[in-house]
Amino acid sequence: MPFTVMPLKDAIDKIVAFGTGCPKNGAAVHFANAYNVALADSDPTYAALLSAGDLVFTDGIPVAWVGRRLHRDVATQWSRVYGPDVLAGVLEHSNMEKPRHYFLGATPETLDALVSRIQSRWPEAVIAGFESPPFRPASAEELVERDKRIMESGATLVWVGLGTPKQDQEVRRIADSVPVMALAVGAAFDFLAGAKAQAPLWMQRSGLEWAFRLATEPRRLAKRYLWGNPRFVIAAIRHRQETGIAA
Repeated sequence: MPFTVMPLKDAIDKIVAFGTGCPKNGAAVHFANAYNVALADSDPTYAALLSAGDLVFTDGIPVAWVGRRLHRDVATQWSRVYGPDVLAGVLEHSNMEKPRHYFLGATPETLDALVSRIQSRWPEAVIAGFESPPFRPASAEELVERDKRIMESGATLVWVGLGTPKQDQEVRRIADSVPVMALAVGAAFDFLAGAKAQAPLWMQRSGLEWAFRLATEPRRLAKRYLWGNPRFVIAAIRHRQETGIAA
């Protein structure tokens, strides 16, 4: 998987720059953690989707650890670029003109809470639009109407929180249809809206965020972590062996 390696601040600056410009083409941004790597390792179609991403950031600390170990030429630059942190950072650097933000995903209640918190915490950030799509596959006609709403809103950044892998598929589709940057940010909506608790910073920094999330949502996240974590470790070991990189 071709990761985009850069510090968090540089990633935020890059996204803000895109959102304040006048792009002619769209861009798809993915935030990949151990589970995304595990899925890509098991599903060639999903691997190809992420490989076609315009930016693929390191969303998880374990991915950063492995990246630094296996690619020491960029180890000092290989930072965690966490979706919720990026969303907050971009909002912090938004003004009354641009970027113009569009939010796609979550429940209507979570979206309402998210918009309210953004308006309170970052009053200069422009919310061009938001919508909570139904929990079923959208028809072709619905996707056309969705793209039309995004276009008419004047949005430059479309934040997508639909769960993995659906959100990764959707940001690619949007970027190919509309000249915006579409970003798959996972649970960022829930965290910023206060709908779900985030792991303490010490757990995030020590690579234990997965344990916190599994403890808070065991039924929904059991497969993600109990299957995904071992698969990620196996993939990392195999990559090291195939490339001949010393541990």
